[in-house]
Amino acid sequence: MSTRRQWLGRLTGSAAVSLLAGCERSISLLSRELGYGIPDSLSLPSTEPADPDFLLLTRASFGPWPGELDRIRKIGREQWLEEQLHPQKLDDQLCDLRARRFESLHFSAASAYEFKKPVLRDELTRHSLLRAIYSRRQLFEVMVEFWSDHLNIDLEKGDCIYLKPSDDRDVIRRHALGNFRDLIRASVTSPAMLVYLDGRSNKVRRGTDDVPNENYARELLELHTLGVNGGYTQQDVLEAARCLTGWTFDAKRRFAMHRDKAFFRADWHDDGAKKVLGHEIAAGGRAGDVERLVDIVCEHPSTAEYIATKLCRRFVSSSPPSALVGKVATAFKSSRGDIPTMLRALLLSEEFASSAGVLFKRPFRFMVSALRALAADSHARADGGLVEYLGRMGQGLFQHPTPDGYPDEESPWMGTILWRWNFALSLCAGKLKGVELDMKALRSALNEDEKWFIYLTGREPDEAMKSALAQTEDKAQRLALMLASPAFQRT
Repeated sequence: MSTRRQWLGRLTGSAAVSLLAGCERSISLLSRELGYGIPDSLSLPSTEPADPDFLLLTRASFGPWPGELDRIRKIGREQWLEEQLHPQKLDDQLCDLRARRFESLHFSAASAYEFKKPVLRDELTRHSLLRAIYSRRQLFEVMVEFWSDHLNIDLEKGDCIYLKPSDDRDVIRRHALGNFRDLIRASVTSPAMLVYLDGRSNKVRRGTDDVPNENYARELLELHTLGVNGGYTQQDVLEAARCLTGWTFDAKRRFAMHRDKAFFRADWHDDGAKKVLGHEIAAGGRAGDVERLVDIVCEHPSTAEYIATKLCRRFVSSSPPSALVGKVATAFKSSRGDIPTMLRALLLSEEFASSAGVLFKRPFRFMVSALRALAADSHARADGGLVEYLGRMGQGLFQHPTPDGYPDEESPWMGTILWRWNFALSLCAGKLKGVELDMKALRSALNEDEKWFIYLTGREPDEAMKSALAQTEDKAQRLALMLASPAFQRT
């Protein structure tokens, strides 16, 4: 049976484009009719004090979609959060319609080699963008981004570009709102991670002078679990590397069963006794050594504190209160790494509620929050539109070159601020390829021009912003000025 991609390939270029454009128009129309339209009227966030509903939407989602503030006020923050923590119960078919075309994302790690690299890069990036913009499972998508940074894999290294789509599906998305231990265990033998951090070549063959490759073991302790100050030693790194010997991946095993998965070679494994972080691992454990290792590092007290700190930095402050970190770490320990339990402790805390306006939006969040605020209609084409702007702003997805992922700190993003202005101007002027705005409906829903700034930022404009807006006559430029303002760029 021919795949959709093969069938489209038989069409002429113009015919294929026309067919896809027709599908896009139908999906856009259906989306507006069944849930992604603009309400007749939009209420505004309160400004003094900062609106707690608006704050939750700007942090636990990629920003409010028109009408969502009214909904969270109706059902309450706790119920909204519980809905988000059970994403499987949220109907996401409208988003699925936009994302269904990306065929390469459904292939196994070994089978993805059928695709050309530009196709894989394009489809993975566009899929992530569309999910962030249109999914009703917003907290899930926020956590997908968080764990993608935490377990960063650069598409440009080796064969990672072929392997990251299945890692995104089977590691990150499968466990984003699950259990931390399960997430780490899945990542340990993910083909993409084995290639990215050289675990594929971690072997100690009998009768040779082979020594373990420590690269992945070091990042497992330093970046994925305990943290750089978590109390491990160089000897712990070496012992962890020994536990991991023998796990590999080879896409060329044409006639092997499960060739799309990592596999264990006993003849490459150091099967002697080991001691990791004070825990004895008996000789003869073979493939079971990795299970014991994962248990040890995930149950270490430093891991709870390290993950709690990272979550608090992402959701609350670059210098989070120690009391809040302690609450989230306690939630980690008591639930044995249950991610929703940690998020409840964090997002319903007093520290979270009093933290408005202190977090700087990274490029991806800046772009997506602007598109959501304006109810943008897009299919995230990669022909000079959203994807290109994202790269210009410095956050090309899955392209951070080091294992620590894109930074949360503000300073690394200052050098590309001009591109945020360019993006805002292009978006508001209707010149951004593949993106359409219904400004007539938005202006009708807000009724008065002076409401726009509060609607977008949850704050009153200061005197400097009032003056700048008063001197800007063009409505598109005035709206772009609001999107480029410090108030919109911070949550």
